[in-house]
Amino acid sequence: MNALVLPRPYLLFLADVTDLSYAKTAAGLRDWVPDQCIAEWALPGNPLRLGLPVMAPREAVKAGARALVIGAATMGGAIRPAWVSSLIEAMEAGLDIISGMHVPLASVPELNEAATRLGRQLIEVRKPPAGLPVATGRKRTGKRLLTVGTDCALGKKYTALGLARAFRRAGIDATFRATGQTGILIAGGGIPMDAVVSDFLAGAAEILSPDASEDHWDVIEGQGSLLHPSYAGVSLGLLHGSQPDVLVICHEHGRKRIIGLEAHYPIPSLEEVMELNLMHARRVNPAARIGGISLNTSALSEDEARRVIEAESRRTGLPCADPVRGGAAFAELVEACLETEAALAQ
Repeated sequence: MNALVLPRPYLLFLADVTDLSYAKTAAGLRDWVPDQCIAEWALPGNPLRLGLPVMAPREAVKAGARALVIGAATMGGAIRPAWVSSLIEAMEAGLDIISGMHVPLASVPELNEAATRLGRQLIEVRKPPAGLPVATGRKRTGKRLLTVGTDCALGKKYTALGLARAFRRAGIDATFRATGQTGILIAGGGIPMDAVVSDFLAGAAEILSPDASEDHWDVIEGQGSLLHPSYAGVSLGLLHGSQPDVLVICHEHGRKRIIGLEAHYPIPSLEEVMELNLMHARRVNPAARIGGISLNTSALSEDEARRVIEAESRRTGLPCADPVRGGAAFAELVEACLETEAALAQ
């Protein structure tokens, strides 16, 4: 996989999305590569804020921005008509446009014409490499951890980034493997799994985490959920192709309904998610195990979060932590994930 060469730093475009769950690209860049984020910008009337300076494109260019990143994520990955004039304004100010949407920027005639006229780049991050193979199922060398979840947009990327960083700080050779547009922008490379033709999903995951030295860890960003009626396909292909040694189960405390399908589907139990993921993981790696639980407690106070984390750990018998909060609980989760050899010997 070739590394992306992107014009940086960025102006983050929140467009008209008012729910942070649908601005996860912008939030992820703010949290993990803040030095590359000059400012944020939204359509008039949008109250959503990330805490960055608010700048229009011309002001952001003067501050050093080189590209506008579409930081919003819509159902189906569409470029909304209401965004087009703002994107043209950004190009007229001197910014290239970076998108992780399913719909290509150049397929919007007004954007394509403006980019050609102004000499600006329309950069697509959600574009898989050509020539992806069908999966072989061959066991690869090295170690792999995959984050899986009870739903979409609840912390699989943050968990993988946090674990990879903790592994490296502990002296472990570890690489974060990005599988979605935000992770790819953060890491500078990866494969957008939800843009891969279904027959090649597991093969793409094999390419993403190739043979490595026995002491190397690939920490792989999960996608979707095996129990999400809309996105289970990408989750299963990624799970089979990753051949994980360790799974970390991700869940948002207090979430009751499947995102996007709230009227029809409740969130499955952690036990159901663990059982289903482990069954499929052991199809390609009989030694696969659960390392612990990553719990998104962003809606709770520090004391509430600690009590919930401790209670969930007691209930499940597994290490449980919020990787954003860190602390002793997260250190315990990290240690449990690295105990692969001991687990295999049992």
